[in-house]
Amino acid sequence: MAIEDKLIEKFETVYDPEIGLDIYNLGLIYKIDLDENGHCKMVITFTEIACGCIDTLPKDLIDALTQLDEINKVSVEVVWSPAWKMTRISRLGRAMLGISVR
Repeated sequence: MAIEDKLIEKFETVYDPEIGLDIYNLGLIYKIDLDENGHCKMVITFTEIACGCIDTLPKDLIDALTQLDEINKVSVEVVWSPAWKMTRISRLGRAMLGISVR
């Protein structure tokens, strides 16, 4: 399995508990950089500043990714700009949430 597929598989195990959808399909991941030393640098956001998982989600993400043999270290940067929008939810995510898929 390619590393991209392994990453997505892990992203899909980390959920926003308030919405009940994984961070990948929710569109919370803005950037991923995996270097040759196995350091994965991520830029993520949240659906809102008052999101209840702000303290736990980055740790959950680190725990999930460090299970991969290719990853030795994970750094997670949280940004608020650009602001998250519902348009970032994937087609699958929209279907799972019961949002119109157009």
